[in-house]
Amino acid sequence: MIKDILVPLDGSKNSFRGLDKAIILARNCQATITGVYVTHLDTPFSIEQKKYVKKFLLKNTRKFMEKAKMKAAQKGILFYTEILYGNEDTKIIKFAHDKKFDLIIMGSRGMGALKEIFLGSTSNHVLHKSKIPVMIVK
Repeated sequence: MIKDILVPLDGSKNSFRGLDKAIILARNCQATITGVYVTHLDTPFSIEQKKYVKKFLLKNTRKFMEKAKMKAAQKGILFYTEILYGNEDTKIIKFAHDKKFDLIIMGSRGMGALKEIFLGSTSNHVLHKSKIPVMIVK
């Protein structure tokens, strides 16, 4: 049974396509969704660094995570958010494994600078390295 779905989000159309599929599946399985955003920065340590990250870098993240939460709520799905710091692909895999998610659903390409021919570099890495089932949405 699928009860917990992880959806990596970066604000791109493709990441929201992944969310749309996750909402459909979650509704059919009565599952919850956790949206995760991973920033390339290391965890901020000082108060000044934390203020900067919150004010400037995560401002846009809060907007699209709230949009995602509203989309899920409109379909009666519980949606949780998580922000992680570090390398996207390894953080997504580790978080999914540590929290024992049943499925990862993600868009094929996000907003990353590096693009691959068929899949984005992050989705490609997660697909091939995750021990948890992964659904890639184009």
